[in-house]
Amino acid sequence: MIVVLVMAATLWGIGAAMNTPRRARWTMIGVLFAGVLAIQFILPDGHPLREGTGSDPRLWLLLGGLGALVFAYRKGLMALRARTNPVSIDPPAQAPGTFAEVELERYARHIVLREIGGPGQKALKTAKILVIGAGGLGSPVLLYLAAAGVGTIGVIDDDSVENTNLQRQVVHTDTRIGTPKVFSAETAIKAQNPFVTVRPYHRRLTADIVQDLFAEYDIVLDGTDNSDTRYLVNATCVALGKPLVAAALTQFEGQISVYDPANDAPCYACVFPKAPDPALAPSCAEAGVLGPLPGVVGAMMAVETVKLITGAGAPLHGQMLIYDALYGESRKIALKRDPNCSVCGTL
Repeated sequence: MIVVLVMAATLWGIGAAMNTPRRARWTMIGVLFAGVLAIQFILPDGHPLREGTGSDPRLWLLLGGLGALVFAYRKGLMALRARTNPVSIDPPAQAPGTFAEVELERYARHIVLREIGGPGQKALKTAKILVIGAGGLGSPVLLYLAAAGVGTIGVIDDDSVENTNLQRQVVHTDTRIGTPKVFSAETAIKAQNPFVTVRPYHRRLTADIVQDLFAEYDIVLDGTDNSDTRYLVNATCVALGKPLVAAALTQFEGQISVYDPANDAPCYACVFPKAPDPALAPSCAEAGVLGPLPGVVGAMMAVETVKLITGAGAPLHGQMLIYDALYGESRKIALKRDPNCSVCGTL
């Protein structure tokens, strides 16, 4: 019996290491369990395989029954949650750029703002925004852009929801652990605003797809913590003339800027010509991060995006806003283009 439990733990561990969804891992465990039952019932008493897997099928039937009870309880709990939080009905089809009456009411607090008004809200509805990463920064960005009425939101991420994400990644829920993050985010966005079109891309952002993907969108938002991805995103945005709203976090501090050489603002490589030493820039998993901090900085990313779309105010072109949550302080520093930048220096 111990051998079977070790095999089950090994299968689960391999699946976790390969980022296999929980459903697939449970399926593997179920296949193993079915195989053990077959051995118990088919092979005669005293057979080495039967002896090695417990020798008595009643014990396995008992374990299977307990597992079935837990599964049924969890499914019933999820059904009750679904009844108390019903999924919104898809809205009726509309002509592009037009608003249903319920939308006008939904966005009324925007429309009365002089800097946004009806034209700005229409610009939001026709905008197409791509968010890189559905994690700590991507969570508030996606929810606030959807709430603001951005018409099309793309989100790309190859990761799945884990329990350790839930301390800060508010777009995900406990019941969606094991679900690819982009599909979990899609569920949350559609529940928040059914008038938004969501395009989930469950894959890693790579050089072979980045040009074609970015070409479909007006603005790109980068909330990743991977240096290679940041430089790839920046170079592609520069090549296509797309504004890039990018932010980063570490422990209690966050920073945000709008990188846009097409509007005489520096690109990311102007400010950070080289990736920092990994020892000096540990990930959130290594260094930790304050749970609400991504919400604060992610909301700032959403604000900058709305400003870019509607023309309201002054976006953070040529400026970096740094927020220190530990001491409740924020400051701005001026950024300048580098004429010798390897990415945008020829523009």
